[in-house]
Amino acid sequence: MGKLFTHGALSWKFMDMPAECPHCRYAYEPEPGFYYGAMYISSGFSTGILLSIGFLLNYFANDPPLWVYVLTVAAAVLVVTPLLFRYSRAVMLYGFGGAHFDPRYLSS
Repeated sequence: MGKLFTHGALSWKFMDMPAECPHCRYAYEPEPGFYYGAMYISSGFSTGILLSIGFLLNYFANDPPLWVYVLTVAAAVLVVTPLLFRYSRAVMLYGFGGAHFDPRYLSS
């Protein structure tokens, strides 16, 4: 399996994916609407971020006001949005799409 995304995570085009793998011609969208399930995976990642930040703020900042929790979690999720998008799609493709990682194509 080759690269899943055409641009880097810090690019404005972080969502662009090729239609198929350049090495094995595996279709990156096995069926229409396949990546709707990735929203649930991304939601799980976001929930993990929310719980982690909530615990850290409660423990290290002595339970600040509610607005601190909301702003901190919102800022953290906005900052990592490209990673959430990419990882949720990769988990969806590898977990439910039948794709397999091949380290031979890692350097190309």
